[in-house]
Amino acid sequence: MARDLREFINQLEQRGQLRRIKALVDPDLEIAEISNRMLQAGGPGLLFENVKGSNFPIAINLMGTVERICWAMNMEHPEELETLGKKLALLQQPKPPKKISQAIDFGKVLFDVLKAKPGKTFLPPCQQVVIEKEDLDLNILPLIRPYCGDAGKIITLGLVITKDCETGTPNVGVYRLQLQSKNTMTVHWLSVRGGARHLRKAAENGKKLEIAIALGVDPLIIMAAATPIPVDLSEWLFAGLYGGSGVTLTKCKTLDLEVPADAEFILEGTITPGEVLPDGPFGDHMGYYGGVEDSPLIRFHCLTHRKDPIYLTTFSGRPPKEEAMMAIALNRIYTPILRQQVSEITDFFLPMEALSYKAAIISIDKAYPGQARRAALAFWSALPQFTYTKFVIVVDKDINIRDPRQVVWAISSKVDPSRDVFILPETPFDTLDFASQKLGLGGRMGIDATTKMYPETDHEWGEPLESDIDVAAMVDRRWVEYGLGDIILNEVNANLFGYDIK
Repeated sequence: MARDLREFINQLEQRGQLRRIKALVDPDLEIAEISNRMLQAGGPGLLFENVKGSNFPIAINLMGTVERICWAMNMEHPEELETLGKKLALLQQPKPPKKISQAIDFGKVLFDVLKAKPGKTFLPPCQQVVIEKEDLDLNILPLIRPYCGDAGKIITLGLVITKDCETGTPNVGVYRLQLQSKNTMTVHWLSVRGGARHLRKAAENGKKLEIAIALGVDPLIIMAAATPIPVDLSEWLFAGLYGGSGVTLTKCKTLDLEVPADAEFILEGTITPGEVLPDGPFGDHMGYYGGVEDSPLIRFHCLTHRKDPIYLTTFSGRPPKEEAMMAIALNRIYTPILRQQVSEITDFFLPMEALSYKAAIISIDKAYPGQARRAALAFWSALPQFTYTKFVIVVDKDINIRDPRQVVWAISSKVDPSRDVFILPETPFDTLDFASQKLGLGGRMGIDATTKMYPETDHEWGEPLESDIDVAAMVDRRWVEYGLGDIILNEVNANLFGYDIK
């Protein structure tokens, strides 16, 4: 079981899913170009051992496939992600057990929570080397610049750790940071994120916000930090639930914050409320360069790291990217939670080509008129991460939502745009979405692609075309006899469209 970055790298190498690059490479543009080609090809993770201008190697594309993300979460198959989602759903809204088996299941989950509590250590590997004050120079880090139009070097896979100055509740998020000087960076976070809330509260109390950045952590912790599920549990506890045992934490050298003890690097600093600098532009997940925004300035005064540390990074952009693979895995985890929140939803899918959150396809077991519209509205409010979903397409439960042919057929054959398309104007929106007329404010569209019933329509619906049951069974039996035994239709479809259509 991989419990830190190094163990995960070893695991990938043992499974033939890691390439070590010994040639000299430049973190400015070159590493991102190489990694992007690997991502397009579904290739292995990369470890660049000879990085221009740095003594530290760079690891990238470690989570470039859903399979490797499953490995990071100590699983072998994507189906296990839904099992984890069921566990989290039970914790989110526990119901009184009606059967002995349900009570046993709930008891097992509570035991998992106890096992998932963070541990502590006073001799953390992340503090084997300490650099403070005037000796600190962030330029020793091999920060990459992915695109030629980017404003500078960035951190992309750092855990940004803050806490509420009144309650002490921590928040762990993954936000982009831009290098501004040898000891300062700006952090780019949305106003709804935990770190931004903590900064506002620090400002109200006239305090600076303590902030730590953990670099090169167990990828499992990154997945936990990227899971914005509305459960009253910390990201550390989520990571423990994901991994089956608690994360080992340690106190920062100069801050009253706890960080992963096995991280490769820890940056320690503070934000003075109101102190900002221009941040951006940078290539973003939408496939364009984002704008320039004034963002909070972090002043760092301490850097600690392991002996011979490894720098872990990634970059955003039009899919496929590592963030898209992470979103596919999270989609599986969300499914049981969403079913619990919106009972009529039988399944949902966030296509990678739609940036893994801009369009959602949901299927329902339709029982009454108007139910599709109700399900779409409920979806938008079910979980915070669905706030910025622009399109929701609702189909019947017999439609395979992961097969684009079936979804397009449902839209084409069951939708009357004048009746089945509805738009919510001027809702809070993603400022990185340039399609909006006003940045931060945009519309959402729901499409009812279900079979209509009275009074949604005043005429009978046609009978769907289906194979004769007896003939279909006979063809199944004789498939090999036809000389077609080497052709498995589901595999052909999966290869053609790149979807898991089981």
